[in-house]
Amino acid sequence: MCNQSGGLIARVLEEHGIATVVVQQGLQQPMRIKPPRSLYVKHPYGQPFGQPGDIDQQRTIVEDALALLETVTEPGTITHSPYRWRREDFHAIQRSRGARAAH
Repeated sequence: MCNQSGGLIARVLEEHGIATVVVQQGLQQPMRIKPPRSLYVKHPYGQPFGQPGDIDQQRTIVEDALALLETVTEPGTITHSPYRWRREDFHAIQRSRGARAAH
């Protein structure tokens, strides 16, 4: 699904009382469409949650996105993910968060 469609769908769901977070790979659409909450990840297109098979990376991105449900209060907020593609030790991040490895 494209960034624009995801943002538009999120806005409609929020209007019906369903909280949403959109993980975006671009900044133009969320800045224009203003979905309620966005997590911007600087990942290659088609891999917003990380590399295929990298469970720790994917879990980290999902956890960060879900945390926005509790922390973002201003509609249209875009939060930038601090992680760089293929430069982070996501297994260590998960270990520090207390998650059990799902390998």
